[in-house]
Amino acid sequence: PGLGQPVVVETRTGSNGNIAGEIVVRSPADGHTLLLCADSQIAINPHVYAKMSFDPMKDLVPVASVASNEFLLAANPHQPFRTLREFIEYAKNANPPLAYASGGNGSQHHLTMEMLKARAGINLLHVPFRSAAPATAAAIAGEVSVLFAGSTAGPQIRAGKLRALAIAGAKRLAAFPEVPIIAEVFPGFANSIWLGLCAPRGTPEAVLARLRTEVNHVLALPETKEIFARSGALEPYISTPEEFAALIRADYEKYGRVVRAIGAKVD
Repeated sequence: PGLGQPVVVETRTGSNGNIAGEIVVRSPADGHTLLLCADSQIAINPHVYAKMSFDPMKDLVPVASVASNEFLLAANPHQPFRTLREFIEYAKNANPPLAYASGGNGSQHHLTMEMLKARAGINLLHVPFRSAAPATAAAIAGEVSVLFAGSTAGPQIRAGKLRALAIAGAKRLAAFPEVPIIAEVFPGFANSIWLGLCAPRGTPEAVLARLRTEVNHVLALPETKEIFARSGALEPYISTPEEFAALIRADYEKYGRVVRAIGAKVD
């Protein structure tokens, strides 16, 4: 409402956001075409895709952070471990290795588990799926032992179809206050999810500032937090331009190190 213009949402799926990103990059840099960008699009895709038609770090400019979310380390409830420590000990002695699901090779689910594997010194078998939904279904069915699931898996956890072991982010979730963070066992471990708005490089700073002001105003409304919470465990994420840009750079470097270490690639 603050912009005085209607907002049209156009869904362009494919290539983990690369198709939508290419459309925005090729649009006029006037602030009228924006990308709802996920961290995976900006910070992971350049490392795992063999070819991209644009460089997210050079061809897009961050407008504003929008939301944050967290991964939950979840297990099939029939597994014998009930805590993160028990899972680590069990995995260290498992032969053959326990299998874990992800939403695809090079996905955040995949890379977050690889980060935990490296930190905990365990070996697991990666079973990639085409998206998060079938990966979650495989864990519920017992086809795999564990996975990192988004907060949308909350209903399955509350229903006892999955068992939450830990949260990957830096703080506990209000929706699951009894579930510890991984850093309580491995200090310093933290990997969260964020969403933001990006614009084509070259968009005037005055336009970016106006958009940022309006976005932050909406994010600060109590009803926004309520709407986000109903969709899972999303939380409004307000930051300064400098903070958001620094987060993007840090995640780009972090995921790049993980990708290089495990050799993840998507053709």
